Amino acid sequence: MGSRYGGLKQLDPMGPCGETVLDYSVFDAIRAGFNQVIFVIREDFAEAFREGIGARFADRIKVDYAFQRLDDLPEPFVPPANRTKPWGTSHAILAARDLIDSPFAVINADDFYGRDAYARAADFLGKVSASECGLVAYPLKNTLSDHGQVNRGICEVADGGVLESVEEVLRIGRESDGKVTGEWLDGTRREISDDAPVSMNFWVFPPEFMAGLGDEFENFLKEGIGETGECYIPTVVDSLIRQERMVCHVIETSASWFGVTYPEDKKPVVESIRALIAEGEYPAPLVD
Repeated sequence: MGSRYGGLKQLDPMGPCGETVLDYSVFDAIRAGFNQVIFVIREDFAEAFREGIGARFADRIKVDYAFQRLDDLPEPFVPPANRTKPWGTSHAILAARDLIDSPFAVINADDFYGRDAYARAADFLGKVSASECGLVAYPLKNTLSDHGQVNRGICEVADGGVLESVEEVLRIGRESDGKVTGEWLDGTRREISDDAPVSMNFWVFPPEFMAGLGDEFENFLKEGIGETGECYIPTVVDSLIRQERMVCHVIETSASWFGVTYPEDKKPVVESIRALIAEGEYPAPLVD
């Protein structure tokens, strides 16, 4: 929805020929071997996405759309009368449940993950079992904004690259003394290491994940949904790990991540994309 950005940032041009960050994501996914893309959007965005994004790649990859609706809830739940926010990233995946029947990756539409990240995710997809998932993780210091606070999934990683836990931490930012702090879901504010691995919502899941996701979302609703609560992907994965229903592997990547949360973030993203084009990583224009 782009409330902090001030508009629909997924459609805001970032490349030299009007390309969006999402254009680069789809381009990287195609050359990594993905054969379908599902855009999870609000239904009133459908026409803009079809014309602005989907049409550019319709002849290169299968394109589908799923609509995240407030009333798409399991019985007997109904949304509160004053609820306007979506139910969160976990619910966004559930919105695409009828279109998913094979291993799949999940990304944020406004984050630039880099070519290597997609290549490694695709490789993992070819090996994933019914009880395994993967997470492409980046060091926290490479994911902060100079222009405001951000939300990140902070990871604990065991020997062998197995994810022990991941927790969504809110309002992360660098303090005046240089330390990075964030607000945990229990309301406490704590210091976080610059090098802490974080989830940027680039996940790789088997189709069997959808059953556990549905269970966790229903548990979220049972806990009292209120008017603003959201069910985050890291929270769901963390719960499934603790229940020993899922093993999550951290996928290392040499790619650079960057994204747009605030309007001031746009200029460095534009400059980073131009630098990658100059290095030969992407063509310009991206799509003929």
